[in-house]
Amino acid sequence: MLTDLFLQMPGHYIRRAQQVSSAYFTEELADSELTSVQMVALVAIVDSPGIDATRLSEIIDFDRATIGGVVDRLERKGLIQRVVNPEDKRSKVMRATPAGKALLDVSLPRVQRVQERILAPLSPEDRETFLRLIKTVIGRQTD
Repeated sequence: MLTDLFLQMPGHYIRRAQQVSSAYFTEELADSELTSVQMVALVAIVDSPGIDATRLSEIIDFDRATIGGVVDRLERKGLIQRVVNPEDKRSKVMRATPAGKALLDVSLPRVQRVQERILAPLSPEDRETFLRLIKTVIGRQTD
């Protein structure tokens, strides 16, 4: 049966894991009104004041063609500001606003709870194995 075949495919389980992760994120951070991509982008901007959109997309592994929409939404929400790059007037760089930093301070413990919930079914050893394997699958160097 084709259903049985598809239920054995890793892509199916990756999709389901993403659904679980998204549901936990929504439950824990609904009042932040941020998506997980917006959250990681805000983290990167706080960590790297003066970053440009190209570098941001590289750091967070997000498509360069669509990072502009993420940045636009963060700016509209008053969480970041874009200013002309003092080193290259043709480009803009980003900095988190005080509101963005405050939201991040409140949100980081919640983001940590999301991670704990995702890994909760696994033993400590399995958690390490899972993280090592998922990094390998996506082409990231393991620690």
